[in-house]
Amino acid sequence: MPETRDASVVSEPRTDAPLLEVRGVTKSFGSGRRRLTALDGVDLRVGRGQTLGLVGESGCGKSTLARVLLGLERPDAGTVRFDGTDPFALRGKDLLAWRRRVQMVFQDPFASLNARMSAADLIAEPWRTHRDVVPTPQAREKRVRELLSLVGLRESDAHRYPDEFSGGQRQRIGIARALALDPDLVVCDEPVSALDLSVQAQVLNVLSELRSRLGVTYVFISHDLSVVRYISDRVTVMYLGKVIEHGGVDEVFDRPQHPYTAALMSAAPVLDTSRDPGRREVQLQGEVPSPFDIPSGCRFRTRCPHAEDLCAHQAPPAVVRGTGADPHTALCHFPLEAAGAAEAGSAWA
Repeated sequence: MPETRDASVVSEPRTDAPLLEVRGVTKSFGSGRRRLTALDGVDLRVGRGQTLGLVGESGCGKSTLARVLLGLERPDAGTVRFDGTDPFALRGKDLLAWRRRVQMVFQDPFASLNARMSAADLIAEPWRTHRDVVPTPQAREKRVRELLSLVGLRESDAHRYPDEFSGGQRQRIGIARALALDPDLVVCDEPVSALDLSVQAQVLNVLSELRSRLGVTYVFISHDLSVVRYISDRVTVMYLGKVIEHGGVDEVFDRPQHPYTAALMSAAPVLDTSRDPGRREVQLQGEVPSPFDIPSGCRFRTRCPHAEDLCAHQAPPAVVRGTGADPHTALCHFPLEAAGAAEAGSAWA
């Protein structure tokens, strides 16, 4: 597969600007008392060639945010800028050209592939809409072989059907399909959660190699913190539709500022506890509040052992550590000291 981009589709890179920037995005569903706020003032910034890990409990808004980034849901408020362009302002051919630049790898490799289509047909499916990408049957056949090889499959696999592949091989086909249009951004929604551990490692290595070779940017959604740490450059933590912490992956994992982030990190399983003998799991009390009735002030206060009266009456400020355009930031009245997740966990036990 060629490593150069089509200049007619992809604009010249601008090193001084992020590929993707989200500011104050809000998205709600329903109305009245049954109004659910899935996203509440979300801010994101993703540089070219970076991988942003997106983590949080089920129902925190990760998948809704992914749909907004893909242009499948229009935000109620806020802005989305992709390479400086608002995709929601595009129409017709301009919108079609933008969709080529943003693709997705789905969670379930069994449900996301049509069982009646061969691997070659599945990979070539995007070209039915974007006919000018690979215009001739001969070029399409060659391109399919290139994409199969790129994701670690054999060229002879082109004419096999999904039920003839393992789960990891199916996900490789899904990755090849996402790359068929040579996108700038790929949204990966739990792409390895349905796979065995050994297969997960293989697929993650494929994604990492593709980023190195092609310069593709990922937004990587996952519940598995070890996976996020392995593949991500930066990580964003969400809670009830809000980004509560964001920063470099090592900073957030090793020196979390928000109590919820510290609790998530402490809950991640560790095989060798001797390397961190003081590590203790942070036990959160209660259940996640209903998104139909989000707590006032700090939305995490009902489960936070550090909560005080102030947390119920005022929204927490942004606490910034570091410098630059995208520093380590958390929303908390009483941020944790930079003592590491293990020490934070010990202090709470």
